[in-house]
Amino acid sequence: MLLVGVLLVVQALLLANALDLPAGSCAFEEGTCGFDSVFAFLPWILNEEGHYVYVDTSFAKQGEKAVLLSSDLQAEEWNCLRLVYQITTPLGSVSEPSQLNLYVRFEDESFDRLLWSTKEPSDSWLIASLDLQNSSKKFKILIEGVLGQGNTASIALFEIKMTTGYCIDCDFEENHLCGFVNRWNPNVNWFVGGGTAKNTHSILPWDHTFRSEQGHYMYVDSVYVKHFQEVAQLISPMTTAPMSGCLSFYYQLQQGNDNVFSLYTRDMAGLYEEIWKVDSPGNAVWNLAEVEFSAPYPMEVIFEVAFNGPKGGYVALDDISFSPVHCQNQTGLPFSAVGTSCDFEKDLCNFYQDKEGPGWTRVRVKANMYRTGDHTTGTGHYLLANTKFTSQPGYIGRLYGPSLPGNMQYCVRFHYAIIGFLKMSDTLAVYIFEENHVVQEKIWSVLESPRGVWMQAEVSFKKPMPTKVVFMSLCKSFWDCGLVALDDITIQLGNCRSPERLPPPPGECTFDQDECAFTQEKRNRSSWHRGRGETPTSYTGPKGDHTTGVGYYMYIEASHMVYGQKAHLLSQPLRGVPGKHCLIFFYHMYGAGTGLLSVYLKREEDSKESLLWRRKGEQSISWLRALVEYSSRRQHQIIFEAIRGVSIRSDIAIDDVKFQAGPCEEMEDTSQQSSGYSEDLNEIDY
Repeated sequence: MLLVGVLLVVQALLLANALDLPAGSCAFEEGTCGFDSVFAFLPWILNEEGHYVYVDTSFAKQGEKAVLLSSDLQAEEWNCLRLVYQITTPLGSVSEPSQLNLYVRFEDESFDRLLWSTKEPSDSWLIASLDLQNSSKKFKILIEGVLGQGNTASIALFEIKMTTGYCIDCDFEENHLCGFVNRWNPNVNWFVGGGTAKNTHSILPWDHTFRSEQGHYMYVDSVYVKHFQEVAQLISPMTTAPMSGCLSFYYQLQQGNDNVFSLYTRDMAGLYEEIWKVDSPGNAVWNLAEVEFSAPYPMEVIFEVAFNGPKGGYVALDDISFSPVHCQNQTGLPFSAVGTSCDFEKDLCNFYQDKEGPGWTRVRVKANMYRTGDHTTGTGHYLLANTKFTSQPGYIGRLYGPSLPGNMQYCVRFHYAIIGFLKMSDTLAVYIFEENHVVQEKIWSVLESPRGVWMQAEVSFKKPMPTKVVFMSLCKSFWDCGLVALDDITIQLGNCRSPERLPPPPGECTFDQDECAFTQEKRNRSSWHRGRGETPTSYTGPKGDHTTGVGYYMYIEASHMVYGQKAHLLSQPLRGVPGKHCLIFFYHMYGAGTGLLSVYLKREEDSKESLLWRRKGEQSISWLRALVEYSSRRQHQIIFEAIRGVSIRSDIAIDDVKFQAGPCEEMEDTSQQSSGYSEDLNEIDY
């Protein structure tokens, strides 16, 4: 059933490392090293001759799972988990291929975190390199194989190895080459040098790691180049966790030859960005290069050499290493996402405004038909530019962000709401202010959006010089001025629109893609519905979702129900663990006839649910945040129950549900806020 062709590279890896494997590792020679099959699923079978475990359709059906669970592990330092695997499928294409998933299960979390997944079939062993961020919490590795279509489908695991360090680190001494791969070219390629490797076309150096002929390194030689600009690429494993710091490596060039040695990053969309290039002639010694490297989402590093002809010499590479500390040659302060974000709950953070005019005011409000609550909690603070206070047209209020280092890609996200303008165009705009040149460039502005709804906006930019983000509110005409609200600003590294951004953490659901793992006992007109925009009935329900203003949420449509009718939305079964949990969600209860919204905890084997939280009647025209603490050592589910009120103006909605380990950092503020906008003790009414 299983293909017997095993790469010589992987065989050598097994022989070299079968003994004394670190915790969380297994070569499956005589057993499974503390990895156990979970009883509720198919067993993983240890091959009689050793070397691998497998599951196949000779004793199982399509869609059945086999789960392998490690013993308790701990990684107080960053670790790299390498998995050697193979997925085989029947000849020809199949609509449902087998799938291999790897999860991390932390001791205090009731859900598993998906780290990696693949459906890629092959006729040989493949290597996956997965970064495990350092954590003081104990965890387990969970490997799940899901069998696909066909009577010859199989999944096999050859080796699991967990080592301290980053997956991008490599000294090329092990035969798996740390997951680095050569992009094959008919004329020029990267090869392993040193050890027993011999090459008569170039005098290759000793390696850098051991400084001996027995050590290994990677090299590329121009001797077979036949065309102008022949390119060889050595590609790193894809990063699987956000990382930022200094990438260092040693290289050697044959002196006086015409070649170009460059370093690129490439995301999953195929977008290249050059981050380093040799800027001086090579010499016959190992040179250290240090490069600022940031991977906020999955990214590869590519070492590329371009030759102009067969006399281009060679390039050698060794000892690639990453450190979360910024490079010694770094000038200026490193970027910090914490210092560039603000929800305005306590103050303006690192934002400030110019001294001309009343500008932006930090306010708090109890929402009504004419005024919106804040986006963060529904009852907190946000910034307001009230252009009605100015007596002249053309009024501008400027809010400046902190200084950002140059030559880096940034993503700015924020929420805004517009109230009162007849013409919305340019009432709010975002500019980039280049400090050295005193130049401002507009990168985003409002065109048209629903009034009184918190909308999410995002924009990416990159400038060579240090910059600041500037938010401007503008009233073009005295007779057409209104309110501009701003909240929850974040500035992060990377491109906002990158499709390869890391998936949302487990235990979170925005309902924008689907209903996640939530289920309902029955589905009809009186069930929970996934909707967007306004609900069909006037004077009840939200105008838009909480996440972006234009996304989806879950709600009950009261016009399809009778008084007292209930709708239940159930979470997936959650694992019982010791300690407290915090359930965070946003709810919308607006309408004169609004009924009840309750949250229940249903523990396994209990006949009755426990009430955790409840709200009755109309609460606000804005989305409000709820924080619910609970604990359960047994498997359990969370149930959202909505009960229709006395009239059709009784729509109830929820959005942005999040489960997290540990107690809630701040409990919900249930106090009633005074009407009107207020800044500290000052009341501002309209």
